[in-house]
Amino acid sequence: MNVAGRIRERLAALEPMSLDLVDESARHAGHAGAAPGGETHWKLSIVSPRFAGKSTVARHRMVYDALADLMQQPIHALAITARAPGESKGNQ
Repeated sequence: MNVAGRIRERLAALEPMSLDLVDESARHAGHAGAAPGGETHWKLSIVSPRFAGKSTVARHRMVYDALADLMQQPIHALAITARAPGESKGNQ
């Protein structure tokens, strides 16, 4: 399974209502942590009812916990937008 598939599989534990995952590795070619073939630098937007009432830091920790053994290798960088249902994109 590719890295995107593994990320999606792990994040299923957060019961997302929506999940948008973008491989931005090409934008970081030559940067530390970039690998040939990509799948190192990611942008994630996730909406989950499990984030309701949680701070941004707590939400990010939940994501990092779900991806624990993928962080650092193969994931080098992960930009996260984590929202609860009904929150606007400006709120996290």
